[in-house]
Amino acid sequence: MAPRTLPILKQLLSKSSSYNTNFIGSRFAPKRSVTYMPRPGDGAPRPVTLIPGDGIGPLVTGAVEQVMDAMHAPVYFERYEVHGDMKKVPEEVLESIRKNKVCLKGGLATPMGGGVSSLNVQLRKELDLYASLVNCFNLPGLPTRHQNVDIVVIRENTEGEYSGLEHEVVPGVVESLKVITKFCSERIAKYAFEYAYLNNRKKVTAVHKANIMKLADGLFLESCREVATKYPGIKYSEIIVDNCCMQLVSKPEQFDVMVTPNLYGNLVANTAAGIAGGTGVMPGGNVGADHAVFEQGASAGNVGHQKLVEQKKANPVALLLSSAMMLRHLQFPSFADRLETAVKRVISEGKYRTKDLGGDSSTQEIVDAVIATLD
Repeated sequence: MAPRTLPILKQLLSKSSSYNTNFIGSRFAPKRSVTYMPRPGDGAPRPVTLIPGDGIGPLVTGAVEQVMDAMHAPVYFERYEVHGDMKKVPEEVLESIRKNKVCLKGGLATPMGGGVSSLNVQLRKELDLYASLVNCFNLPGLPTRHQNVDIVVIRENTEGEYSGLEHEVVPGVVESLKVITKFCSERIAKYAFEYAYLNNRKKVTAVHKANIMKLADGLFLESCREVATKYPGIKYSEIIVDNCCMQLVSKPEQFDVMVTPNLYGNLVANTAAGIAGGTGVMPGGNVGADHAVFEQGASAGNVGHQKLVEQKKANPVALLLSSAMMLRHLQFPSFADRLETAVKRVISEGKYRTKDLGGDSSTQEIVDAVIATLD
């Protein structure tokens, strides 16, 4: 072979090899994630107990119903009227949730004082919904002071300061008991680490005030430390609750999964929600061994102002994203992905936003935009 033909031959072979590699690579490049293989019958429509609630509740739950209908999601709702001024949750509502295993609810107003107990707390105790989960994260296109925020607050939901054990010792002196048990502390710690493990999270931080409440919060910390030893692949840390609040507003990106007793979790979740974009966009839910109730993640303002109700301008994003969580819980992942993607796209485009996000859109305009964006 002539010496000058060798470079030409090498060039042709190189092009041929590159062509084959690119062709094969493009042919087998995955266009979607590995498929979800349902069990026979998994596509059957699932009943979900619906509690519209008070204030903006009927507006935002109505938004969810419209979007679910537009998606042809395999769920249908059993609606019950429950309001925060009732003395207790009606038994037929509890029976519906026990039967269906899943509930979607709007906010329930809790009267201040007067000896009226919170129906939200009643639901958690009756159904043993011992874990509250709130996911606080930056939404693409929504400007916030901090970036790279993706915090999951997991809160013990059944004891602590919410035990409701209060009495007047003598006139002018009230005693309120904070109850912390080994059993409840261990199971919330296990849930937090299990969540981190199953969701590829890297760190769990226990929030406490054991420097002052040495026995109560000390028991909580002891339980978290014991559970942490069983998950060597997940980093474990502890932080005092007042320092935690300061760190949240200065460097929130340092936190991943946070596990807390009852009261601290309420404060931390609402603070984290405010940092990441506001309570109107943060999803959440409450879960126990047998039942789950999905609602707006952060409690601050979840009933809303009367003006929002009159103008019909409540933000439905938080409950729409909570509904995506619910769909994943029900093992309908593609519907959850479609809903979440559509909501995030509407927020990112910025054309339709409610007042709390810097816009002036109505609830219905957000719903219409989400439905129009569904894949």
